[in-house]
Amino acid sequence: MTAAELPPPLQPVDEDWERGLAIVAHPDDLEFGASAAIARWTGHGKQIVYCMLTSGEAGIDGMEPAETKRVREAEERASAAAVGVDQVEFLGLPDGVLEYGVPLRREITRVVRRHSPEIVITVNFRDTWDGATALNQADHIAAGRAVLDAVRDAGNRWVFADLADEGLEPWDGVREVWSAASPVAEHGVDVTDTFDRGVESLRLHDTYIRGLGWENFDPEEFLEGMSRQDGSRMGCTHAVRFEVFNLRWGG
Repeated sequence: MTAAELPPPLQPVDEDWERGLAIVAHPDDLEFGASAAIARWTGHGKQIVYCMLTSGEAGIDGMEPAETKRVREAEERASAAAVGVDQVEFLGLPDGVLEYGVPLRREITRVVRRHSPEIVITVNFRDTWDGATALNQADHIAAGRAVLDAVRDAGNRWVFADLADEGLEPWDGVREVWSAASPVAEHGVDVTDTFDRGVESLRLHDTYIRGLGWENFDPEEFLEGMSRQDGSRMGCTHAVRFEVFNLRWGG
């Protein structure tokens, strides 16, 4: 690869915030790349809440959904704790068949209004992981698109106006949405000091990983393959990349 073909440097994300909310489709979505960044931020004293739209109950072929739900929720709580997150919510939406639309936007709007974050974190919802042929999963795409719209819905008094009856007043304080591992990301964060905690958080999804039949899967090797590439774009050893959506026009 020539110098002209190298991807551009990643710009640091704005870390001047206190409250973050991570909204993803499944248990394990954050651990496959973003959790080292979460560990960095909780280490800086930031408050971060996890919201799983599903419990990943359709994720293990050889295990009944009810048992899979129990196991995967427990693994997610343990992996969240490993990176300093003690509040994990599961909305209980059906795994594998999330649909983008008004009902999903409403559910996410409710969560955003309840937690009033400044930054919302999700994972890649582009059609592919590599900008070419590595197809993304349908739940990720539906969830991410709904997150983008719901953070705006959360600030509009006249969208889902009945949520005020639940005591959920509009919240327009979300400044940015960050999509981890996007193939068109232009921003990133140095996770050299917290990379090992990110690895441990992924290891804690042991039942799920074994259920996929990945007998030789090495969490450290997998995460290092991504984080070193992103680190080279930031001038550090390990980094996590994010596509940043700015919700403050002109900001």
